[in-house]
Amino acid sequence: MDGVENSRGSRVTFSARDIAQIAVFAALIAAMGLPGAITVGFSGVPITVQTLGVILAGAVLGARKGTAAVLVFLALTMIGLPLLSGGRTGLTAMAGPSAGYLVGWAPAALVIGLLTARILPKYPLILGLLINAFGGILVIYLFGTIGLLLRTDLDFSHAISTNFAFIPGDLAKVVVATVVAKGVHRAYPGLIRA
Repeated sequence: MDGVENSRGSRVTFSARDIAQIAVFAALIAAMGLPGAITVGFSGVPITVQTLGVILAGAVLGARKGTAAVLVFLALTMIGLPLLSGGRTGLTAMAGPSAGYLVGWAPAALVIGLLTARILPKYPLILGLLINAFGGILVIYLFGTIGLLLRTDLDFSHAISTNFAFIPGDLAKVVVATVVAKGVHRAYPGLIRA
């Protein structure tokens, strides 16, 4: 199959199976937006189930395919498809306070995928939890906080404290993603190529 050039000038190729997996996970992220979103606090940033799909993409597909799935999903939202929770498009979300969180989705999947490849084939549950929490919470919150600082009038401490409302739900997403990823890697070893 054809691929794209990476930053080192070599081609990144995807097999038909890879493309199918990327498409399925992009659709999964979209489907997780169907329940809608809840906006908590004064930041205007919604709580959504879609970050669970982002964590799963990295933890199940790995860095290359997981990041590609997130990028495909984001590209679809940027061309105007209302796939983000609440029926939002990428363009409207990028104009608001949640822009940084969306930008953080691709690096989160990349980090989770890279670290997950290092703990396979065993996928110890504790390490999986730590990896998914690091990528799915800390990486996304880092980008989200920067986005809040750029898109709102919040100062640094308030931008950081805005994330506290998301922690319980995000921890639950990390647990679900870790249990699912462990089961998938047990059933389909070699899904992530090192």
